[in-house]
Amino acid sequence: MTATAEPALPTPPADLPRTVGELRATGHRYRTVKQELRENLLARMREGADRFPGIVGYQDTVLPEVERALLAGHDMVLLGERGQGKTRLIRSLVSLLDEWTPVIAGSELNEHPLHPVSPAMRALAAESGDGLPVAWLHRSMRYGEKLATPDTSVGDLIGDVDPIRVAQGRTLGDPETIHFGLVPRTNRGIFAVNELPDLAERIQVALLNVLEERDIQVRGYQLRLPLDLLLVASANPEDYTNRGRIITPLKDRFGAEIRTHYPVDLELETALVRQEAALVAAVPEHVLEVVARFARAVRESPSVDARSGVSARFAIAAAETVAAAALRRAGLLGEGEPVARVGDTVSVVSTLRGKVEFESGEEGREIELLAHLLRTATAETFRDRLAGLDLSGFTALVADDAVIETGELVAAEELLRQVGTVPGLAKVLDRLGLGDAPTPGEAAAAIEFVLEGLHLTRRLGKDLTDGGRTRYGGRD
Repeated sequence: MTATAEPALPTPPADLPRTVGELRATGHRYRTVKQELRENLLARMREGADRFPGIVGYQDTVLPEVERALLAGHDMVLLGERGQGKTRLIRSLVSLLDEWTPVIAGSELNEHPLHPVSPAMRALAAESGDGLPVAWLHRSMRYGEKLATPDTSVGDLIGDVDPIRVAQGRTLGDPETIHFGLVPRTNRGIFAVNELPDLAERIQVALLNVLEERDIQVRGYQLRLPLDLLLVASANPEDYTNRGRIITPLKDRFGAEIRTHYPVDLELETALVRQEAALVAAVPEHVLEVVARFARAVRESPSVDARSGVSARFAIAAAETVAAAALRRAGLLGEGEPVARVGDTVSVVSTLRGKVEFESGEEGREIELLAHLLRTATAETFRDRLAGLDLSGFTALVADDAVIETGELVAAEELLRQVGTVPGLAKVLDRLGLGDAPTPGEAAAAIEFVLEGLHLTRRLGKDLTDGGRTRYGGRD
C-alpha cells in the first residue's frame, strides 16, 4: 500500500528580504490586517476581478454587505440556516490577503518585523537591529478556524499556563510560561468561529476583549498584546437554535451582522449544484433542473420545518445520488458512458429523507411527501422545457395497447430499440440542449423525460412491474 504524501506548504520566493534591514530597503510598510484587506479589496474592485471565488448566489445581496464590512474594518457575524455557504464565504476572505507577508522568524504570534508586540520579540528586535531575521508566511497559513463545541475551553481559544514550561524552571509569574491558544496564534490573520451560539456563554466572555480592546488575559496574566486580526463568526438565527445564544455584549462588539440565504432563483440553485456536486456520471441539464426544483419545493413545503431549513447540501447530494444511480446501471449492464435519466431521481427520496426535518404532524408520511414534491418538480420542468412542442409522436408509441418499458436497470440501447424513430424527437433534443448528435444515453434520457412528463400531465398511463421496471402505456 502506497502512502499518500501530504500537500507541501507553499515555498516563499528566494528573492524576498531575509532581514528587517533588507525589508526596510524595499520600501515595505506595515499594515494591519484590516488595512490589508481593505486595500486589496479595492484593488480587486478597480480591476474588475473576482473578489470571492467560488461563491454563487450572493452577488447582489450578501456580498455587497460583506464588502462594506471589510471596507469599514468591521468584525462580522454571518447569520443563516444550515447549508447556506457561510463557512465557504468566510474561507474565501483569505484570498484578499497578501500572498506573502513578513514575520519575525520564530515568532509564535506571527509578529511583523516592523511591529513586534510580545516582550520577547521586542527585546529580540532591539538586540538584533537591522539583522533581525525575517520569515515569510503564505496567506493560507493566516487563517484559523474553530468549530464551537460545548467542550471548547478558554485555553483552546485564548491560552493557558503550560505546565511543561513551568517544569523546565520558569516561574508562574513569567509570561513565557503561557501557551497561546488559537486566537493569538492567528495574529495578523483571519480567525473564524463556526456556530458561535454553541460556545458556552462563559467562553464567549473571553472574546470580549479580543473584539474591543484587542488584548487577552490568561490565568491572571494581563498581557497587553495588541492583537491584529479580523474575527468572523457564523451562527444560525437565534429564533431557530435552542442550543445557545450569542451573549449581548459580544453581539454588540461585532461591527456587522449579515444575513445569508438560500439561492434566490432556480438558475442560481442549478449553478450552485453544478459547481459543488462531484458527479460520477453525466447529468443532463433537465435532470439537474429537476433536482434543483425538488430541493426548492422541499424547502418551501409547509410540511417541512422552515426554521431548520433545507441545506444546499440536500440538492448537491441529490445530484450526486442521481449520477451514482446512472453509474450503477452502467456497471451492471456494461454501458460505456453512463448518463442520468429522470427515473434515477426516484432514488433520492429514500436516501435523503434524513436531511429534512418535517413538522411533527407529518410523522410516517415523509416518503410520500417527498415523492409528491419530486413528481411536482418533474412536471414543472417538463412544462418549462417542452411547452408548445408537438409530442403526439410519443403518445403514438403506445397506441393499440403497446407499452414502453424503462427503469433503473433498462439500458439506453434497449429503450431506444423499443422506441425506434420518433417524430418530434429532434425538437425535444434541441429544447433540452442535447444537440443533433446525442449519445445513446442522452437520447434515452430525453425520451424517458418526455414519457414521464406525459404521464404526469395525464397523457400517458404508467405502471410499475414486480421486477422494478416502469411501463408507460395508454391513459388509464
